Amino acid sequence: MYFTDRGIEELVTRRGEEEVSLTWLAERLREFVDLNPEFETPVERLATWLARLDDEDEDE
Repeated sequence: MYFTDRGIEELVTRRGEEEVSLTWLAERLREFVDLNPEFETPVERLATWLARLDDEDEDE
């Protein structure tokens, strides 16, 4: 188990029943980076990975 799994588990436990839009998620990511600029690169990588998930299926 990675250290980040704890945060993911907390997210699921606290907010797992909610539905959110990708626009809402993008705004929260922007807020997070504004407050924590040292995480700009990992957040950018996560956002890019999420945005391109379906692209992998098209290559097959």
